[in-house]
Amino acid sequence: MNKTISILITICLLAAFEGCAQSGKHDSKTEYHKISAAEAKKIMDENPKALLLDVRTEAEYKEVHIPGAILLPVSDIEAKAAIMLPDKNALILVYCRSGRRATSASLLLVAKGYTNVYDFGGIIDWPYQTEKGE
Repeated sequence: MNKTISILITICLLAAFEGCAQSGKHDSKTEYHKISAAEAKKIMDENPKALLLDVRTEAEYKEVHIPGAILLPVSDIEAKAAIMLPDKNALILVYCRSGRRATSASLLLVAKGYTNVYDFGGIIDWPYQTEKGE
């Protein structure tokens, strides 16, 4: 129970500082970037080693996800990020359903020391290929 409360407090605090994230700016001082689906697609096409991170629930992921996405629910980031995302300098593209959890997850990752995090919102705004199943 205390761990859950701690995670929720962390998410709330990070969300409160979301204004610090500079939308559309990609300079070396900014660790968190808010980008569009089109920009994410371009990054994916140009960087095959980019990690695509789906932060929704397992049920949502199984229903539909972007091909190649790694599932790491936002609620598991505290416990599993270091194991699933060992390279803190890796290029990470984050999405959820509508964008809210992607922002929270991105800010959590930045707070944990990840330096190359791009939030492109939700799958509901993704006009490109998706797939069903695991």
